[in-house]
Amino acid sequence: MKTITLTALPADAGTRLDVFLSDKLSDLTRSAAQRLAEEGNITCSGKVLKKNYRICGGESIAVLLPDPAPISAQPQEIPLDIVYEDDDVVVVNKPRGMVVHPAPGNPDKTLVNAVLAHCGDSLSGIGGAFRPGIVHRIDKDTSGLVIVAKNDKAHLYLSAQLKDHTLSRVYEAVVLGNLKDDIGTVNAPLGRNPKDRKKMAIVPDGRPAVTHYQVLARYPGFTYIRCRLETGRTHQIRVHMASLGHPLAGDPLYGRKNDGSRLAGQCLHARELTFLHPADGREVHLTCPLPDWFEDFLNRLQSK
Repeated sequence: MKTITLTALPADAGTRLDVFLSDKLSDLTRSAAQRLAEEGNITCSGKVLKKNYRICGGESIAVLLPDPAPISAQPQEIPLDIVYEDDDVVVVNKPRGMVVHPAPGNPDKTLVNAVLAHCGDSLSGIGGAFRPGIVHRIDKDTSGLVIVAKNDKAHLYLSAQLKDHTLSRVYEAVVLGNLKDDIGTVNAPLGRNPKDRKKMAIVPDGRPAVTHYQVLARYPGFTYIRCRLETGRTHQIRVHMASLGHPLAGDPLYGRKNDGSRLAGQCLHARELTFLHPADGREVHLTCPLPDWFEDFLNRLQSK
């Protein structure tokens, strides 16, 4: 068992306990926070807090986390494009089509299976049996940089950076249509689509989500953009750009059928990653090239 102490800020006042914890600990879902509360594992000044407790602001909240289950995902010898590695982290350029961690319908051949084969037992257990070491995720058909923690200390340190935005992620994408502005920001909360639980949507009571975008090039019927995330919600860029009327090219979930891109999935690549190293706090800035399929698509657009 491990205890993590979180100090609530005045700005957190009025927030439900489960929402507060899921915001502060990226690997803890609201339902998991509720279970911890029901089991008496969340306290303040020695008093057990209920899952619907409202934060006052200024209090210290102790969260008793159970030991992680033994890693059950199996190592598989799958080639990895490793961009950076040391004793604490490994950063991989994930190819399009690879799922990050095992899930129903994708039990193996995931990034986790490949990293397990590469790192052996040297992975954080905080992500649980099927997500060992995974600090953040990108979609199956999104390519690019993913950071994996090799120990629990590094995992917690990096997860905290996701919350305070010191871990920066920059993506490049192609969207449909001609964006009106060269630079813009979408600030709209995201949550599950009430009409389709497989999709995300902009909802009034959703979690805060902010995407900054900049136009890199314009082509007939398409715009090439760079996006910087302040937050990292599920499908954030895909939903935010679709909300502007400019869904990602090739996006099967939020885009248009037969959009003319001839792509087998959304045109989105995690190009840059910047974080403070968990060992000494130094800034690490990493980039990776556009994959061949993305370059080929840009070449097609340029030749129109």
